[in-house]
Amino acid sequence: MAALVELRDVVKHFPVTRTLGEIARGAHPAVHALDGVTFDVGDGDAVAIVGESGCGKTTLGRLMLKLVEPTGGAITFAGAPMAGLAGERLRDFRRQVQLVFQNPFDALNPRFTIYRAVVEPLINAGIDRAEHADRVASAFRRVHLADFDRYFDRYPHQLSGGQLQRVVMARALVLGPRFLVADEPVSMLDVSVRAGILALLREVRETMGLTAVYISHDLALVRYLCERTLVMYLGRIVEDAPTEEIVRRPRHPYTQALVAAVPVPDPDQSRQPLPIKGNVPDAREPPSGCSFRDRCPHAMARCAAETPALRAVAGGHHVACHLE
Repeated sequence: MAALVELRDVVKHFPVTRTLGEIARGAHPAVHALDGVTFDVGDGDAVAIVGESGCGKTTLGRLMLKLVEPTGGAITFAGAPMAGLAGERLRDFRRQVQLVFQNPFDALNPRFTIYRAVVEPLINAGIDRAEHADRVASAFRRVHLADFDRYFDRYPHQLSGGQLQRVVMARALVLGPRFLVADEPVSMLDVSVRAGILALLREVRETMGLTAVYISHDLALVRYLCERTLVMYLGRIVEDAPTEEIVRRPRHPYTQALVAAVPVPDPDQSRQPLPIKGNVPDAREPPSGCSFRDRCPHAMARCAAETPALRAVAGGHHVACHLE
């Protein structure tokens, strides 16, 4: 399947405030959010990006939507370099890509009615005003808020968390996008409503033929929604494989620890400590070689001297580890 989004050696560093000592030394410290990320997202695919907080997941999602610019590397959408998008071409790109925010309570303007919030993308895209009501109603039906008339004049604080997330999804779908990025779409919701939102995300992607990237730390969510999963650690992809392979046969030591950390409703489940140690290194000064070496139980001298490349180890399974 042809790639819709392509990333090649993408780097994103965020400059940080310098101390007097750093100014005197001429140093320019930066947070290494992403370092050399390369992968494709096929047209119609559902891809997950997983990893713990601070690994660069959200930054990667924002780069794919052109909400921030890369420090280095190249990103293309439907064959067109994103770096050159401007004017009408940029507006057309904005119509094709949308974001589902993590926190529905912060995603909507509290001063806008629900109808005003959902119609906003149509106004920004210059869609004929005569089409607004029908498009908004269609978007509400897609997210199973069929009795939409009762919501239009309400404000965000008058809706529950689950209803708000459906409204946020309706706003993302109202333009009929081609590419969707969902950043931790259920992490702020009660457990009782998560299943409904996950089923809706899956249904919408399948019925609309969307290409979707889901950002999460929850492997159970990822397993339900995505055919392929990328595992990130400290700004790099350490494993890329079909989701079932990631869950059943993880190859990278970090992925193995992630899978081992997933709780299982089994009283006989092993309670042994996870096979990693320490904390995530400072992203301003990432370690040399393998970024995971300081926490890896299998680290060797080569891990400090050489950065492992992401390479194929089996059909569709890629790992960045010297053990493979």
